[in-house]
Amino acid sequence: MTDLATTLSVTEEKNLNISEADQLAQRCARYMFENDAASQALGIELMQVKCGGAIAVMNVKDSMLNGHKTCHGGQIFSLADSAFAFACNSQNQAAVALSCTIDFIHPAFEDDTLTATAEELHQGGRSGVYHIKVTNQNQQLIAIFKGNSARIKRSVLPENK
Repeated sequence: MTDLATTLSVTEEKNLNISEADQLAQRCARYMFENDAASQALGIELMQVKCGGAIAVMNVKDSMLNGHKTCHGGQIFSLADSAFAFACNSQNQAAVALSCTIDFIHPAFEDDTLTATAEELHQGGRSGVYHIKVTNQNQQLIAIFKGNSARIKRSVLPENK
């Protein structure tokens, strides 16, 4: 498994022809992830970021289990919320969660690898709607997350980035 920095380095080395919008999305994600202690503490890795979308991965550790020995719903929510954050901030317009819902479909267990795939359904001037699907290593659907974002009238990247 690789992280976003490695993915971006490989992309740059291969000089892949990615759009300017996706390049901006990757710069925004790199900047945000460097300052995201919560995602880092959970061991979340960004696998892909593009304009309006993101893929994040997290391995379920024993410290993430609840009393039923399944992954605590808050951990799954956090993974989905992180993918949502990177997707809705990908256009260099800072956005925060306005509301979020999650439906838990199947349990996740210790040593499962969870993947949250976020996609933009709508992005208006100030608000956006995003759909995040969380699956395990067997492509089994674990949860469905819907996030509504609100832009907060500033850029993600500092002026010189």
